[in-house]
Amino acid sequence: MAKKKSSKQKTELLTIVQYLVSGGVYFWSGYLMFFALDKGLGLSLWWAKLLANITGWTINYVLQRYWVFNKPKLKSQNIDISFRYGVITIADFIIDFFIVAGLKNIGITPYIGQFISSGFFTVWNYLWYKTWVFAGKKPKKGKK
Repeated sequence: MAKKKSSKQKTELLTIVQYLVSGGVYFWSGYLMFFALDKGLGLSLWWAKLLANITGWTINYVLQRYWVFNKPKLKSQNIDISFRYGVITIADFIIDFFIVAGLKNIGITPYIGQFISSGFFTVWNYLWYKTWVFAGKKPKKGKK
């Protein structure tokens, strides 16, 4: 029994490491895009954040779905998973925008604000992704 628990702990640790790596790819791709849109094109905070996040969300979805939380039982659930990812992503964007905008209003640059915000979302999204977005449907009683 102890061996099974140890194997489960190793699997969970690997999932967390993969989640952090893919989250880093999401963060840095979005961060660099934000810089280009903000400094390069002079877009407003709203548009720069939105377009940068779309870039990051796309990369993040692919990495989370097909690498971090890649489970055979999810193969037939792409529509449900995409919908749940969309719901949590919209909520994330709204919360993130208000965190970064609020910090900007008290004098903290959005470039620092994004690091602060990402600390919150690292934990928040792991919990949502693991328990809802990529959890899949529970099999009906009598089916496995």
